[in-house]
Amino acid sequence: MALTATKTEAAASPLRNFIDGRFVASGKSTFENRNPATGELVNLVAEADAAMVDDAVKAAQRALRGPWGRMSEQERSAILRKVADGIMRRFDEFLKAEILDTGKPVSLASHIDIPRGAANFNVFADQVLTLSTESFRMATPDGAGALNYAIRVPRGVIAVVCPWNLPLLLMTWKVAPALACGNTVVVKPSEETPTTATLLGEIMNEAGVPPGVYNVVHGFGPGSTGEFLTQHPGVDGITFTGETSTGRAIMTAAANHVRPVSLELGGKNAAVVFADCNLDKAIEGTMRSVFANCGQVCLGTERVYVERTLFDTFVDRLKSAAANLRMGDPFDRATTMGPLISQEHRKKVLSFYDKAKAEGANVVLGGAVPSLDARFHGGSFVQPTIWTGLPETSSVIRDEIFGPCCHITPFDSEEEAIALSNDSPYGLATSIWTENLTRAHRVAAQIEVGITWVNSWFLRDLRTPFGGSKQSGIGREGGVHSMEFYTELRNVCVKL
Repeated sequence: MALTATKTEAAASPLRNFIDGRFVASGKSTFENRNPATGELVNLVAEADAAMVDDAVKAAQRALRGPWGRMSEQERSAILRKVADGIMRRFDEFLKAEILDTGKPVSLASHIDIPRGAANFNVFADQVLTLSTESFRMATPDGAGALNYAIRVPRGVIAVVCPWNLPLLLMTWKVAPALACGNTVVVKPSEETPTTATLLGEIMNEAGVPPGVYNVVHGFGPGSTGEFLTQHPGVDGITFTGETSTGRAIMTAAANHVRPVSLELGGKNAAVVFADCNLDKAIEGTMRSVFANCGQVCLGTERVYVERTLFDTFVDRLKSAAANLRMGDPFDRATTMGPLISQEHRKKVLSFYDKAKAEGANVVLGGAVPSLDARFHGGSFVQPTIWTGLPETSSVIRDEIFGPCCHITPFDSEEEAIALSNDSPYGLATSIWTENLTRAHRVAAQIEVGITWVNSWFLRDLRTPFGGSKQSGIGREGGVHSMEFYTELRNVCVKL
């Protein structure tokens, strides 16, 4: 499969859907996939209509009844390891595809996206082999007793609806445990980043994954592929990462056929910086949590609360560090910040930049479109931006922006910092920066989020529970918690 950025080649070889082990052309229209760094065409993508989605679901159902459904955990685990090896063997091809789709710098994609995407298969290949259930002896009136024991069975066909910010990593984070547990999947990648999910179809075939176990259908949400998939009666479970509004629509679709959902949704994450922190560590960690991937990380920080005695120093230090971010060619290892995913998303982010100015924010840094070489004028770049001075009622502080920006607010007490952090409809993640271990434990227990980091960010053991509180999601993924979603427990009662 050629990965190109030219209109002529892309038009000649559109990116196809992957159904039942084969790449399938669409009878419907194609849509454009453009490089967000330059605006150039990467490829044309075949949109799957309702009939193709139906074909994919039926192929997944057949695969459940085929060899895949009869394999042992050890056999499936061995195949998943081959999938991981296949990704790493074609590392450069996956890396190029991910950069062209997302515009993220090669330094980030080569360190996080591709290796973590491959590692997910190895992690869950291990996890499924240690998965346990429970058993109980019970008394019976005749004195002979009975034995109850639980077994795990695959949930069935899983619809995997993926985001565009970490396309391969977050897709495999769902696909790997689903397959490890014996399910089959129909993946709907974001229309913004369709390539690596499609390329993975080739790896699945090479690794010996039976046809129909892994399927990919391309398209949009409402009235298109996403809606066709999530409403299909043959789907047994839905997992989604993305915007809260889309999560609500998926919950509605799932309710029609009473199917379980696993949703990791939006966030407006806070960092709390106490005066006794290690300032160098706090600046480095906050820089990454605010500006990594151009701020397009669900776990990223958009609200920073700093103890008042440290406030001015922290703002100056963060400004100096952010001013050194380098935008430009994502294939250049000197580039440290890429573009936003699309022109449409840039309009949204810039609308918040304008709103902050209109509401009287102190623009510490940025707030506009950068001046770059002519080659990148068609890209979706924005400046890294820092504000202070807005009230907590501002939509800039209340609403998720998903861009390279943050607002910094001073606080005077631990209780105030906790209250400010919790004053949000979201509850995904937070970071606490302090050298006082007692305070760290105390504050971490009181902030209403799914994951709290202390003196770190984006550091996580993949065996631990991951997910959001409040409007940031439903369910937990990671380790045994992923296995709980992708399997059904059945009880067997044996009269002795």
